[in-house]
Amino acid sequence: MNELIPIEQTMLWGVMIVAFISLIYAFWLWKATIAKDKGTQKMQDVWLAIKAGAEGYLRKQLRTIALVVVALTAIIFLSVYVIPPSEEAVDRFGKNALVIIAIGRTLAFILGASFSTIVGQLGMRVAIEGNIRVAAEAVREDYNGALTVAYRAGTFTGMLVDGLGLLGGTAIFMIFGRAAPDALLGFGFGGTLVALFMRIGGGIYTKAADVGADLVGKVEEGLPEDDPRNAGVIADLVGDNVGDCAGMAADIFESYEVTIVSTLILGLILLHLTGDTFWIIYPLVVRAIGVISSIIGTLTVPIWEKFPIKFLRAKDAEEAMFRSYEVSSINTVFWAFLFALIYAGEWKLALLNAVGVGLAVIFNPLSSYFTSYKKKPVKEIVESMKTGTATTVLSGLAVGLESSVWSVLVICVALASSYLLYQGQDAIYALYGVAMVGIGMLSHTGNNVAMDSFGPIADNANGIGEMAGVGEKAWKIMAELDAVGNTTKAITKQIAIASAVIAATSLFFSYVTDIGNMQARLGVEITTSIRISTLDTVIGFLIGGALPFLFSSYSIKAVARGANLVVEEVRRQFRIPGVLEGKVTPDYAKVVSITTAASQKELLSLTVLSVATPLLVGILFNVEALGAFLAGVILSGQLLAVFMAISGGALDNAKKYVEDGHLGGKGSPAHRAGIEGDTIGDPLKDTAGPALNPMIKVVNLISLLAAPVIVKYQGTLGSWIIAGILLVMTIWAIRKSSTPMEHHEIEAYAEA
Repeated sequence: MNELIPIEQTMLWGVMIVAFISLIYAFWLWKATIAKDKGTQKMQDVWLAIKAGAEGYLRKQLRTIALVVVALTAIIFLSVYVIPPSEEAVDRFGKNALVIIAIGRTLAFILGASFSTIVGQLGMRVAIEGNIRVAAEAVREDYNGALTVAYRAGTFTGMLVDGLGLLGGTAIFMIFGRAAPDALLGFGFGGTLVALFMRIGGGIYTKAADVGADLVGKVEEGLPEDDPRNAGVIADLVGDNVGDCAGMAADIFESYEVTIVSTLILGLILLHLTGDTFWIIYPLVVRAIGVISSIIGTLTVPIWEKFPIKFLRAKDAEEAMFRSYEVSSINTVFWAFLFALIYAGEWKLALLNAVGVGLAVIFNPLSSYFTSYKKKPVKEIVESMKTGTATTVLSGLAVGLESSVWSVLVICVALASSYLLYQGQDAIYALYGVAMVGIGMLSHTGNNVAMDSFGPIADNANGIGEMAGVGEKAWKIMAELDAVGNTTKAITKQIAIASAVIAATSLFFSYVTDIGNMQARLGVEITTSIRISTLDTVIGFLIGGALPFLFSSYSIKAVARGANLVVEEVRRQFRIPGVLEGKVTPDYAKVVSITTAASQKELLSLTVLSVATPLLVGILFNVEALGAFLAGVILSGQLLAVFMAISGGALDNAKKYVEDGHLGGKGSPAHRAGIEGDTIGDPLKDTAGPALNPMIKVVNLISLLAAPVIVKYQGTLGSWIIAGILLVMTIWAIRKSSTPMEHHEIEAYAEA
């Protein structure tokens, strides 16, 4: 950009270097992981079955994603011919602006989709390489060694997210300058779309397998969690990888990049208004500071157990990970303040970053309070388990409902900080401040993703150990790491949901400013805010509020249908002579095929529902109604996602509390109630709740992309034709998600 002075151009190149440092660190983590021993042959046999199932699932999912991405690539390219490039693009590229922006937006879309796919695919593969090695370290009775391998394998994914997210956003800005928003929206949409696929498919897969395996193995037959006689256990372990590793990685990646996209869009508006370039340079540099902080923090995890100063030593893996997060947080906040004061002369930016960092930290005790068996909410669920499944489930749902309110209030306090700091100034400053909170909140994505991936890695290691029959000391190490992983997963789910809301809110503000700019260019009445005071906006708000409920309904239905099929198959195999006695090995691959088929069925329909509905609302009514629709989606999506995540997590930990020997322990009536409560909570916390995160952002991004077209062509014959096509697509998606998959379809898919 011509406006940038040499030192600022150097800063941008420094950000690019940090992105590559993150990728180099990720490469080192991968090499350090695979250098470890893989244990006994029996352990490796179990591991290879998990690996084959997970990689097979991702290959099938990749084919589905590729078809959609190819189709949308053509639409993204042609979109620039429907609505011309921005004035900034014309100023920068002259008469070639149309072609350059068309190509740039398309390549950015492909880049975003590719990066999101790489993060999910490679992250899951390294996690799988890690789980067997964690089990091997536990067999050697090396607790710190097992912790280190699990955390480093998870950190690989986190640093991949950091590196690729920072690289993509910064590179696009350096190439396009003030015209960057024309391409950045394509980058964000590509990443978000793939994340939606991975979250939906992975979530349905993992819980269909888990619920089905538990209902037959644990409830009906009284078998342990990962008993090798249960035909569903390999599919369950595979599901942990495709859901919590691949799905969460892609989810956090698109939040990471979307906050960059929205910040640069708002920052460029402030650059235009004030002439100050720090509005766009500062957030990129702070993200780079966060990457370095994550590297420093994640490297410290193994040292806390043997720290020289006794009172600073960590008691367990959970405390070691929290300490590393605190190290990263302190480092980022300090350097952000120093950089803001020296470079921008604006302390408010650093304070908002600190609020974002603090917001992520606050969710640690908040999530722990509602999901830990040491705290009052889960203790109440445990008491309810004495009287049966119904009271157990009711208590769990009540905990989730309450937690969603407190989560919203915490987010409101964070958003209010921007409002208070910029009170009395132009509204765009406060909107930019919200984006700064998002930049701060996801500064330590490397730590967040590491903590999340740690969970399924430890879970898989525990499963491998149980199926391979390792010794009691090794099993205790893996069981403890597994328990810690459950806590860290619950925390990172909360952070993912909150970051989705912050990112979506930033996109919503970008939407409002974008349609205002477009209306000014076309000479029509300018919309500077969205008011819920007309019939069309009320309708948009109501439909937006309803969409997350419909989306969640179909996600949970898909899990129930898949679990039904798994239950039938596991029961059938238990009737085979010798399976239940442990003399005949079950056909694990058959259950893997069933769950793969069940999850793939819903991918297209739920994605179509997320893309078509906002466009239909915008065309049938107007951009103001679409804005109200987005507000409804953000509000109900946040409340519903937290409710489901916490309900499921609380029910899961209440069950584990009984399994530790309380209320009669395993096999008791209370344990049975806990298992059944957990099977209800599982699709809430691992399927429907997490899938709402990318859905909220897909809806916002598609609205941002479509807003200029809606403004220009509202009420024309072409718009009504498109509305008809979208209506047909929506009806198809609803019918597709409402229709169960027939047995012959499952069989055909499994054979394929």
